[in-house]
Amino acid sequence: MDLAESKVGTRAIYQPGASSIEGSPTALQMFHAHPPVMVMPHWHAQVEVNYVMRGSVHYRMSDHEFRLNAGEMCLFWGGQPHQMDESSDDSLYAGAHLPLVYFFRLRLPISISSRLMKGETLLTSATDAADIDNFARWFRYANSGDAAKAQHAVDELLLRIERIAFEPYSMTTSKTTASLEGDQLHPNSSRSVARICDFIAANFLQDIDSVDIARAADLHPKYAMNLFKRSTGMTLSKYVTLLRLSRAQAMLMSEGANVLQVAMDSGFGSISAFNKSFRHIAGMSPSDFRRDIRLVTTMPAGAFRN
Repeated sequence: MDLAESKVGTRAIYQPGASSIEGSPTALQMFHAHPPVMVMPHWHAQVEVNYVMRGSVHYRMSDHEFRLNAGEMCLFWGGQPHQMDESSDDSLYAGAHLPLVYFFRLRLPISISSRLMKGETLLTSATDAADIDNFARWFRYANSGDAAKAQHAVDELLLRIERIAFEPYSMTTSKTTASLEGDQLHPNSSRSVARICDFIAANFLQDIDSVDIARAADLHPKYAMNLFKRSTGMTLSKYVTLLRLSRAQAMLMSEGANVLQVAMDSGFGSISAFNKSFRHIAGMSPSDFRRDIRLVTTMPAGAFRN
């Protein structure tokens, strides 16, 4: 991945692992805050929803980039390394991280969900004042400690995301989506994918394979593998690995984290498998990632001035 050098000034820096986004990849989480810039790309196994209410932000993805201004919203698959490298001083955004178990319960056109999972970004400016109030309320409800309010927030958020398809939106063009034309799935397929994601979410730290996953979803293993690949652009094993890597990314932020222990606690059977998988997505070894992110978080903010 070819990401340009970040443009980071004297401001808050996003620290992977400081929140539970990466460390709890199967949990739906909402946010409402000033977006801090990232000095390194990060990844997480959720679809991200960002709504900018004030100011502007800029994202660099694996093969495209985009800017969001006030009143604009985007959706993208967080499993691809991505980096918010610009955030205006007055920026304020809200949104959520949706695990796949939620995402595949959305009644979005398959043409949208497939393209998102294969690396494109959905952009829309069809928002209004109600969104400003609603996102703030959903965030409060989700963090209220009241289960009924939290579920209400989730239900309303999912309905709001579905409404995107009824209004003007655009999709970025990704190199990986060039072969998507005509690759359509039956709408009922999403329910099967959701069952697959349910089982993986509950068991990704265990020693599971495609047979275990398919059995839990009441599907034939070959059909389950083909269905998941066509729906997400990933194999079952790649998704399981991504969940484990997301958790490992957060664990490496912990003081005194041991790479071998992180590998074992993240569900990897060996340090060599962990190193190979981590290097594939991060472009560096777990040890180098741990070193670099600690250097970033211990240096004064002024060290990142352009």
